[in-house]
Amino acid sequence: MFAVDRRLLTRLEPVVRRVLLVDPNAHAARLITDIMKGLGTREIAVEADEHAGLKAAARLDPGLIFTEATGQDLDGDAFARAVRRSDLACRRAPIIMVTAEATATSIKGARDAGVHEFLRKPFTSADLIKRVENVVLKPRNWVEGVMYVGPDRRRFNSGEYSGPAKRKSDKPSDAAAALAEAKDQAMRILAAALDQFDADPTQAARAVKEQAVQLKAIGIKAADSRLVVAVGALEVTLAGGPPTKATLSAPIGGLLAMHQAAGTPLKKAG
Repeated sequence: MFAVDRRLLTRLEPVVRRVLLVDPNAHAARLITDIMKGLGTREIAVEADEHAGLKAAARLDPGLIFTEATGQDLDGDAFARAVRRSDLACRRAPIIMVTAEATATSIKGARDAGVHEFLRKPFTSADLIKRVENVVLKPRNWVEGVMYVGPDRRRFNSGEYSGPAKRKSDKPSDAAAALAEAKDQAMRILAAALDQFDADPTQAARAVKEQAVQLKAIGIKAADSRLVVAVGALEVTLAGGPPTKATLSAPIGGLLAMHQAAGTPLKKAG
């Protein structure tokens, strides 16, 4: 049906080995299934609704997920959010949303739900392969927040986008600037997680733990011993039992105060 370079297939194989497809349209599901098998997929589960899709995700642990945007008992955005906020092993797996209606609103909704790529129907095998290449070969940083969980939205690469050039912030930065940007984002997520802790304690705690990991790595890379020590205080609190807003206030407050004292005003997370 189509020819793909063997070297590319080798690079795709770890991700596409197991695939989950949630789509009530049998014809579209068959087309995606055939293309993915040509890319090396060995196991593929096809489901028609959100509930069955989540059960299949738990059973299969897919490396890649496709979902239709809408259907009977299917809301693709809600399904993506459910995967991202779950405890599933595949919660960070790339998600490609497929739909016949690619509007600015639907693309933004998919992006904000934690979707990696957007694919408009009808599509060719080349269209689909390009999306798969994007999610496998151009990985994006993971954002573990409270209001948002998913790949970095600032690097969203919808194949349907036809507007002007990307923003200046999307251009590659040098190593120091990249570390500073990552540090600022982690601090903003910490501030938001503390502020919104009571609204969603489980996700807020998960967001805090992820930022502690990120900030410690940043501190080590930047040889910033003060940051590493401050993160250590947060780690001690997290290791002391289920975190609460009260127990997290002091260590997070210390980190935020240090960040602001360095002359970096915090912006809203998201």
